[in-house]
Amino acid sequence: MRFFFITTGTSMLQNIRRNAQGTAAKIVVGLIVVSFSIFGLESILLGGGSNSVAEVNGEQIDAQEVQRAITAEQRRLINRMGDNFNPALLEESRIRPRVVETIVNRKLLTQSALDLDLSISEETIGATIASMEQFQVDGAFSPVRYKQLLSDNGFTPGYFKNTLRSDLLVSQARTGLAGSDFATPGERALNARLINEQRDFRYLSIPRDKVAVDTDIDDAEIERYYQQNQPDFMSEETVDVQYIEVRLEDFREPVDEQAVSEAYELARHDFEAVTEHSVSHILIEDADSESGEARIAEALAKIEAGEDFADVAAEYSDDIGSARRGGELGVSRGNAFPEKMESVIAELQPGEVSEPFATDAGTHIVLLTDRRITEEATLEELRPQLQETLQADAARVELVSVVEELRDLSFNAENLERPARELGLEVEQINGVARNEDSGLFSNAALREAVFSEEVLVDGHNSEVIELGNNHFVVAHAKQHNLPEVQSIDTVREEIVAAILEQRTREATRQAAEEVLARLRGGTGIDVLAQEFGYEWQVELAAGRRSFSVTPEVLERVFELPAPEAGASSDYVLTAQGDAVVFELARVHPGAYDALSPEEQEQVQNQIGGEYGALVDAAYRAGLRDAAEINVL
Repeated sequence: MRFFFITTGTSMLQNIRRNAQGTAAKIVVGLIVVSFSIFGLESILLGGGSNSVAEVNGEQIDAQEVQRAITAEQRRLINRMGDNFNPALLEESRIRPRVVETIVNRKLLTQSALDLDLSISEETIGATIASMEQFQVDGAFSPVRYKQLLSDNGFTPGYFKNTLRSDLLVSQARTGLAGSDFATPGERALNARLINEQRDFRYLSIPRDKVAVDTDIDDAEIERYYQQNQPDFMSEETVDVQYIEVRLEDFREPVDEQAVSEAYELARHDFEAVTEHSVSHILIEDADSESGEARIAEALAKIEAGEDFADVAAEYSDDIGSARRGGELGVSRGNAFPEKMESVIAELQPGEVSEPFATDAGTHIVLLTDRRITEEATLEELRPQLQETLQADAARVELVSVVEELRDLSFNAENLERPARELGLEVEQINGVARNEDSGLFSNAALREAVFSEEVLVDGHNSEVIELGNNHFVVAHAKQHNLPEVQSIDTVREEIVAAILEQRTREATRQAAEEVLARLRGGTGIDVLAQEFGYEWQVELAAGRRSFSVTPEVLERVFELPAPEAGASSDYVLTAQGDAVVFELARVHPGAYDALSPEEQEQVQNQIGGEYGALVDAAYRAGLRDAAEINVL
């Protein structure tokens, strides 16, 4: 994965920031530069010496491995954050320490796995790669996609396979260690006793809207609450922002008919009638050997005997990817496969199987499954597509030109008035943009970060021209910084009244619950209390820890109470909604492992095994770390 940040000094960062074309372009430019210069730049900076970043038990971790991991993490963050990515989170200085730590731990685990004489076969590597969704097209492994993705991300197949082998080795070692522990009968019984414990209890509910609350609130109480809780009445920090917004749509113009016709003529070869071949094959890589010749003969014999080609390919083909889907290679328009193979395919009829023939990859037996001829597209059919393309291309040229001029003008301007006037653009304004704005234009994280940066908010400069994605650019200027301040009492009066009433209601509900609880503990039955006060009451029998019929706050507290030794245990809780529930625990039924179903017993064992496995894994890692010689340069 070949995008990298470069942090070689404050002045260089400033130059990159000021000259890059928007936030996204800044990232891409910086990353590509370092991608192409990783070896040359490093040798210049380090004077041709060792590029080791760390050593783990004498094994070096080189800069290239660390940089690959940093880039992978940057890409993961960009994909996760989407258009609202925060460039600060992608800085190498933030990512590098945890990446190095991860690689060091990985080296320790890999070394340990090799010391245990663990290994991963080539067949396992191949099967794992073929099963990875990112390398599949329509659910099947695609060799073309596999090579393209690796190339796009700066990997060679060999490097990728070695990395995957290391991952599988580590997984094999950790799985073996986690599975080495087991639960004893006593541990299973104890866990089942607690996990599957059941409790019987009675409870009554006191709705908050049934308690008496004094709703008369005078000005003095409002004033007192206001003075005591002023931090709760601070206004939000906001910025009144002026901005210039530039979109691709702003530059779209009607397209001349002659231009459409000319574009059609230039692109006709892309829309001419073409012949498409759907092909499957069997590849024998060692055809020159005795075993290879025998396999070819066996495969041909089975095909001639009427056995399905897909079954034969799955059994005999050395092409792992296509063999898993019955030898299917996909569709070719005469240029997807080697010239020799395309010549053979062209001579076949649908359903016909070729004689064995050789290419650089090995010996092939090809089945032509289908041949389709597509009609040439007419100008009328392509007109909407051509008009859209021509219009967008012309608008994009104009957009890029305007954005570049806007960068230069806004960088040196005190505000946005002059840049807008010279470019014929409009300065817009939005007031009250907050740091956590979640709607509208300024919900974009990169734009908000720019507005609230010291350079814009404090120093009064214009922001960079920020690319929001999809040919959409914005430059912003902080017109007014609205610092938090205590709002006037008249502004928050209704809020204060509501808060006082909420306090009184909760206190009244609590007092009602304590009165009922005192009577309950004094010996009055919960049914009698419910009837006396007009509350509803219920009985819950054999309630488990995961019961859904009881409010979570009640269930949690019920299972916290000690088992009643004589009589019953009782308490009350206030729910999140502000109601009160008074309850009385009558009996506790311990869980029994033997009473569980086989599925439930397996769950208990898996839970214990998971907990013990995690402990073993943590201890194993800590032991490797303690015994290792680690030197981070």
